[in-house]
Amino acid sequence: MAVPALLLRRKIIVDRLTECNAFSEENAVTMQAAGVFNPNGFKRFNRFLVYKGILGVTSDGRYYLKQPV
Repeated sequence: MAVPALLLRRKIIVDRLTECNAFSEENAVTMQAAGVFNPNGFKRFNRFLVYKGILGVTSDGRYYLKQPV
């Protein structure tokens, strides 16, 4: 049951960051600013996406897309 929720979460994050043109550290945004629902609810999953190289994170906690998905 958790896997579909995480796949949906990934799609939402990618879509919202794409809409914000967050493709580099200079254009990175917080999950809240990107409009991601419950931006602090899935911190571990966000770290997983960073680990997998899908997202990048700045030192001040803003996110951007590192690769096309």
